[in-house]
Amino acid sequence: MAEARSWFGPAVIGIGLVTLARVILLAFNKTDLFVDEAQYWLWGQDLAFGYYSKPPMIGWVIRLATEIGGDAPYWVRVPGPLLHGFTALILGAAGAHLADRKTAILVAMAYVTLPMVAVGSLLISTDTVMFPFFALALLGYLKVTARPATWLAILIGAALGLAFLSKYAAVYYLMSAVFVTVLVRSMRIAWRTALIVLTAFLVTISPNLIWNISNGLTTVQHTLDNADWVRDPGARAALNFAGLAEFFFAQFAVFGPVLFSALLLVAARWNRANAQMRTLILFSLPIIALVCAQALLSRAYANWAAAAYLAGVLLVVPWLMERHRVWLIASFVINGALCLLFPIAATMPYALKSEGQPLLNRYIERAEMSRQIIAVAKAADLDVIVARDRDVLADLFFTGRKEALAIYSVPPHGRAENHYAQQYPFQGHDDWVLYVGSRNAIAPCAAAIAVADFQPEIGAFRKHHLTAYRTPPTCLTAR
Repeated sequence: MAEARSWFGPAVIGIGLVTLARVILLAFNKTDLFVDEAQYWLWGQDLAFGYYSKPPMIGWVIRLATEIGGDAPYWVRVPGPLLHGFTALILGAAGAHLADRKTAILVAMAYVTLPMVAVGSLLISTDTVMFPFFALALLGYLKVTARPATWLAILIGAALGLAFLSKYAAVYYLMSAVFVTVLVRSMRIAWRTALIVLTAFLVTISPNLIWNISNGLTTVQHTLDNADWVRDPGARAALNFAGLAEFFFAQFAVFGPVLFSALLLVAARWNRANAQMRTLILFSLPIIALVCAQALLSRAYANWAAAAYLAGVLLVVPWLMERHRVWLIASFVINGALCLLFPIAATMPYALKSEGQPLLNRYIERAEMSRQIIAVAKAADLDVIVARDRDVLADLFFTGRKEALAIYSVPPHGRAENHYAQQYPFQGHDDWVLYVGSRNAIAPCAAAIAVADFQPEIGAFRKHHLTAYRTPPTCLTAR
């Protein structure tokens, strides 16, 4: 207990200072909510056990934060740095279990200064919500192999279940645990313990499983959309070497160039690794390899393998401490500089430019577009807005949350392609409505009257040239 306290105090101070700085700088963040963030906020307005594309935890977390502080973007995002702070402490505890006080402190500080954590402290995401639960399940695995206990098995299963309710990528944990069982005999958990873990896991996730079954396996369908080659491998699968290279090299930015290089090097030295190191390798490299395969066959976003780096930081920090301290220091310098750069850049998103355009174009002018659309609706004395574009709808719901307007998606033909088409399809109205669509598309019908064009020169919609039409409702409901 004394050893635990000896690392905990310094780690809390270090993590607390970084987190406090992030929470303060977040108040000066001038970017708009990204399309996913706005959608997660909307989910939180209607609490459920599942949503169109993700499990429910992120909606619950945002709802809790906004109940405390209000609906400003700050309160939507502020859980991010706090959750990463908790994750850092859990990984510090894992470092203390695996090694010693110094390792625990450095692991915690290495995690809280990762580039992916710096970004995840600015934009709320499902990875951020999943990480503390995933880290707790990982800590539990390392402990239960040393000293089996029923309560610890239940904790692992419940923590993994909560991670799954945050993001379905938590199933990577089960894959890695199977690899450890097969390849690292001394780190296997007893079958009785494994059964307790699985039971606790299934009980925890059962509300979401029931929700999915009751809603046509919506999130399963969305997952198949992301891995689109699975639906028809013969027609859709192709070798996308450029996509693979893009994803792989992006990992140097996600985890940090030094730490990712060290991870690959340690994994390549499998034969020299002890049982604990091999366990951590198997909780990281298979995840990266799996997403690399997805990137090769179709596409993969840079953060899809982010769960790998919880075990990854536990693996490479002690290894660098022992063999390459200069490189560990270099990693802290590089990642620390990025931790400062990202939140500062978000306070002046129009200042940093490339070829005349702000580098943060994706995160600005979304609210301004919504305000212009709302102003057009009011000027035309229309109280219903209908749109097709998910980006447009996401921000309209958030920016227009206090307006006396009803917002709908164009009704889907067949399976809904997004949350808005599923939950907010336009089903008719007694009066004309404002329809917002692409300028390059044909008008919804001959009776529709164009009343405004939107062609911003900067921001998220600079390439989304839009037209607003005063439209009879039958234009949008007729099949």
